[in-house]
Amino acid sequence: MPSRGGDGTLGAVAPIPSADDKLPIKMLNDRLLVRIPDKDGERRSLGGILIPATAQMAKRLVWAEVVALGQNVRSAEVGDLVLFSPDDRYEVEVQGADFIMLRERDLHAVAAERIEASTGLYL
Repeated sequence: MPSRGGDGTLGAVAPIPSADDKLPIKMLNDRLLVRIPDKDGERRSLGGILIPATAQMAKRLVWAEVVALGQNVRSAEVGDLVLFSPDDRYEVEVQGADFIMLRERDLHAVAAERIEASTGLYL
């Protein structure tokens, strides 16, 4: 137990950070922080049919934008769009905004202007 000083305060107690304090975040290893897509609700088909958010669908992959990444991530950069399965995600709140934490191995595809169009697909 920390000893009390002459003024009655605890000597080894650090100040408690307030909710307004902003701490820098460093992503570790192969982790990516991506922004949750805003359009998780209703969708429209190519024919214009409205598909409600409650409709049952097969497993559907989701696109998200990379906000931060760890030092060992090699296949994506900040600002890229990545494709991942919603089942492989961990949601986290950072300074009041919602994000998703992923591992690089959970990515299925990366879309960026710097990538050469060698597959013939345009996403």
